[in-house]
Amino acid sequence: MTQHAPSTEPELTGVRNFRDVGGLPTVDGRRVRQGVLFRSGHLAHATATDAAFLSGLGLHTIFDFRNAADQKLEGADVALPGVRNVNLPLTDPADGAEFWEMVRDGDIEQLRSLLSEGRAADRMITSYRTIISQRTAEHSRVLHAIAEDSVPTLMHCAAGKDRAGLSIAVTLLAVGVERDAIEADYLESNAKHRRYRVHRNNNTASDAYSPEVMELLSPLFDARAEYLHAAFETIEQTWGSTDRYLADGLKLSAATRDRLTERLLG
Repeated sequence: MTQHAPSTEPELTGVRNFRDVGGLPTVDGRRVRQGVLFRSGHLAHATATDAAFLSGLGLHTIFDFRNAADQKLEGADVALPGVRNVNLPLTDPADGAEFWEMVRDGDIEQLRSLLSEGRAADRMITSYRTIISQRTAEHSRVLHAIAEDSVPTLMHCAAGKDRAGLSIAVTLLAVGVERDAIEADYLESNAKHRRYRVHRNNNTASDAYSPEVMELLSPLFDARAEYLHAAFETIEQTWGSTDRYLADGLKLSAATRDRLTERLLG
């Protein structure tokens, strides 16, 4: 499996799953530049030290892919002076609000009915397929912005795993990064120090964090290769090839892809 080039990773207190995507190899032997493309979970709980570190990256644009329900739950991102913030929800404004309320507050029987027997993983796969097939305008906007002037850029959602993970994957596809390298970066979200903290409000119940509950919830908070593969399959099934997806789905001209390459590759 392809690995990142060596880099120094910061210890951030209030931001989960942060990393520089630099170092990933392309099919033609180049690499993504360090310091131009970052990913993370939300910035709503960034400490002053975290914010100082992020400010030091020289970010031009932060893309926040959370929807209204996410922002109500977690809060707005901490403001970083001089950085353009673009909220570009990749799911509908209140998508899944009732579902995630059940995840946080539901009892074991409710969770079993929602998540057992593969239903949780199926939900994730459906979400990945839907984002790829129905959010072409949003992904197009991100890539055109990067090609124009929006680097260094940071992409994030709530956990930095799914919506940000897909957006990073699409960006890397557009500049020819190897599929194995894209997958390896995606799966790094499973590292213990990166994982989204599962919040269960039902703290009075003895089974709030029981092994069965955590097993039921794990497909929602895992980065699984099958999810990313479903996204790639959707590209092939819908457009026939990655090039057609980029050209017809995301409206990227050859000139725009060239500018993306200049911005992101060393």
